[in-house]
Amino acid sequence: MSRSTPSALLAALLLACGGAASAVAQTPAAVATVPPTQEVRRADLIADYFAADPATAWRGAVIVLGGSEGGLGGSGRMARRLAADGFDAVAVSYFGEPGQTEALDLIPIEPVDRALAWLNARPGTPEPVAIVGVSKGGELALLVASRNPAIAAVVAAVPSNVVWAGIDRTGGAVGSSWTAGGQPLPHVPYDFSKGFTGIFNLYRDSLPAASPEAEIPVERIAGPILLVSGEADTLWPSTEMANRVEARLRSHGFAHPVEHLAYPDAGHAVFGAPVRADAPGLQNVTAVGGTVEGLIAARADVWPRTLTFLKTALAEAD
Repeated sequence: MSRSTPSALLAALLLACGGAASAVAQTPAAVATVPPTQEVRRADLIADYFAADPATAWRGAVIVLGGSEGGLGGSGRMARRLAADGFDAVAVSYFGEPGQTEALDLIPIEPVDRALAWLNARPGTPEPVAIVGVSKGGELALLVASRNPAIAAVVAAVPSNVVWAGIDRTGGAVGSSWTAGGQPLPHVPYDFSKGFTGIFNLYRDSLPAASPEAEIPVERIAGPILLVSGEADTLWPSTEMANRVEARLRSHGFAHPVEHLAYPDAGHAVFGAPVRADAPGLQNVTAVGGTVEGLIAARADVWPRTLTFLKTALAEAD
């Protein structure tokens, strides 16, 4: 994709919408200021680790991946909340932190595997590890889990079933979003042949041209999968893409449990801890689809179901 006004607009809108989706407060004030138990700042891994109370912790740990906003903001808030709810959790930055690229383009997937190795290197017997990813992080979670059988369970919220082209906020040329072993992974390019009429339309209209090679081989995932989507998502067609993930799993006779929670009145910000009607940032939720009432209802339902999924999946993992 060459440098162009449409690509620059796509990047700007994605970043703005990603910020709106992650800005909704989802952690009680008593928890929101809790610092990371440990900060990992290595050349090959940037992450914040939050340990659950050992007296009440559930079995296993969780890797958390945020979306196109980048960095550790959104993923850190979610990891902090998961720790408060009983799971050791590590938020991983795959781009956007100091020392990392600012463009979500040709991003190595290996830091997620390094986070898994870091968790397993903690004192004590290694425990099963799940992965939770939102938006582009949901795409990455499914991708990494399809390549690493050590990941015991996946929660992919408003995810993609394919590898997409990257995003550069300057509108520069991009290739695949992801690389593995230094090589770009097959991806779906953006189709600007009809001009740019909005992010959702761009993703929806580009999706039919996806090659088989660009589809994530989700059937290789080695544990149960929970998919979450908002049917009113205006950022990208998350429900359609989650349906495609589910259909591919069924067609391959996937041996593990699969559940897709789709909420009709919620948009791209559907996933996360429950929110109050007076939560800061809640008024921005309609920027990524759905209604405030739909978001509140969806969050009240999805979070306890996510915790139950993680508890069950990690308790039963080998």
